[in-house]
Amino acid sequence: MNHEELESIDNVSTVIQFVLIGFSDLPNLQGFLFAVFSVVYIIILIGNFLIIIIISMDQALQKPMYFFLANFSSLEICYVSVTVPRILFNIGTQNRSISLMSCATQMSFFLVFGTTESLLLAVMSYDRYVAICHPLLYPLIMNPTKCKQLAAVSWLGGMPVQIGQTCQIFSMNFCNSYKINHFFCDIPPILKLACGDTSVHELSVYVVVMVVAAFPFIPVLASYSKIIATILRLPTAKVRAKAFSTCSSHLMVVLLFYGSATVTYLRPKSMHSPGTDKLLSLFYTVVTPMFNPLIYSLRNKEVISALRKLLFKTYY
Repeated sequence: MNHEELESIDNVSTVIQFVLIGFSDLPNLQGFLFAVFSVVYIIILIGNFLIIIIISMDQALQKPMYFFLANFSSLEICYVSVTVPRILFNIGTQNRSISLMSCATQMSFFLVFGTTESLLLAVMSYDRYVAICHPLLYPLIMNPTKCKQLAAVSWLGGMPVQIGQTCQIFSMNFCNSYKINHFFCDIPPILKLACGDTSVHELSVYVVVMVVAAFPFIPVLASYSKIIATILRLPTAKVRAKAFSTCSSHLMVVLLFYGSATVTYLRPKSMHSPGTDKLLSLFYTVVTPMFNPLIYSLRNKEVISALRKLLFKTYY
């Protein structure tokens, strides 16, 4: 065995833990970042829990649309809790190490919840399509059993694929570094640490993204195409505005989620940079979940009315 072969074997060491670089390049802003992420996390928790409580307590909101919204709020709480507590721990303790198993677990939950969000947004689009395009059949099609089945598929559908993808990624050898230039264990920065050619793994990531994000986006586009066509045929501007208001908030969330996720995971490897990756990840892991409760509540008269009733009861 020659010297080059021995050297290559030495470089392929068994990594048992990584270091999340996160925001360590901003040493003077650590206290500020901890405060910002703490406030944002609290806002996300309060906003989404409030929506769940309102929907569960108000009889007027016992409809399929709000059943799925409650599921979506529950998902946002889970989704953001995969990343933000770890960010707060790393900043607060300045201990940025994370074991290989913890990193794989974080990635697995993050990908599973991301897939759940993609599927749930498609289901919510279908719900709005049936409500607006087939209002007379709506109670029959979107019955309680059907709603529970669609919610279950959304929550469980991504588990086999994403757990399998996580196992595949962490079966690689890591030799370039043990430092992850990100604030959580995401696919692009992990692939950069892998030894040798990662083209097969990158192709696998593209295929999975197409299956769990691009394919669900097709029924979303189809649903909203038919919804818009139906709304435009309604007789008066007032009726059209009322119909569009029931789905405009959901459409905004769809565009925010699919837009940021597509740019993050379907860009060529040459276009990835640590700064851009962190910025995009912050957008769809923290910023979007923070605004979702505001988008759904401020643009929905029924939710605002239920919130007023809840606050009025609590006050008196």
